Amino acid sequence: MTTGTRILAQGLSFTEGPRWRDGRLYFSDFYTHRVLTVDLEGHLETLVEVPNQPSGLGWLPDGTLLIVSMLDRKVLRLEADGSLTEHADLSGLATWHCNDMVVATDGTAWVGNFGSDIDNGNQPIPANLIKVTPEGSVSLAAADMHFPNGTVITPDGSTLIIGETFARRLTAFDIDSEGNLSGRRLWADCGAHLPDGICLDAEGAVWIADPAGNCVVRFKEGGEILDKIELDQGAFACMLGGPERKTLFICTAAASDEGAENTRTARIEAIEVSVPGAGLP
Repeated sequence: MTTGTRILAQGLSFTEGPRWRDGRLYFSDFYTHRVLTVDLEGHLETLVEVPNQPSGLGWLPDGTLLIVSMLDRKVLRLEADGSLTEHADLSGLATWHCNDMVVATDGTAWVGNFGSDIDNGNQPIPANLIKVTPEGSVSLAAADMHFPNGTVITPDGSTLIIGETFARRLTAFDIDSEGNLSGRRLWADCGAHLPDGICLDAEGAVWIADPAGNCVVRFKEGGEILDKIELDQGAFACMLGGPERKTLFICTAAASDEGAENTRTARIEAIEVSVPGAGLP
């Protein structure tokens, strides 16, 4: 078991969607409605404010940032002048708030959603994973997903792996040349662990953030646990970055509900690991 994270940033409301790019970690802070960056020295910068709550992040081939706008179920583009424009409307397929997203090198994106209003006691229902083309067209990628959440793409672009949080599993799909998914299969049964945000490493293992277990866990395909990092509060997302992609950034918080806007327990924590990140995001 690996131990000993350092705190890179704190006093945040609830952080999600960490992405490493150009020497900085990009991430969303839900309840302050901001997308921010932080460097390895802990310097924070607000990039843009997203009124309907930002979540998943990714980039089009030309470097334009895409942002999931949760509450109105859209994907937005951050334009060069700093304005936000609609890239895709997911409301026809997303049955509740949208969450994480992965964007392929050609600009195709896949976006998950909660399925139902679980925060107010509604029963979980299966949700759709939604495909968004580089031009912003929307279609169903996969149905009957049990809270589709953190998502990665292998370095060769041929496989998508996604955490189904409520099913406690990682599920894999083949990606064809048109960005369609097929070959749905179990990649790993996570057992007692709940996969929220995830990231992929160069040995083909997946790190999952487990909010209920206060830890991040490294899984091998098939379900073997290779490593585990214990934390003092919930882990909601993780990302491998840094100069050699060997820094594991972890989004942690005591809670994820709207009360987090006042408690401000959310942090970006970091720890060095031996195997670098690979693939996307």
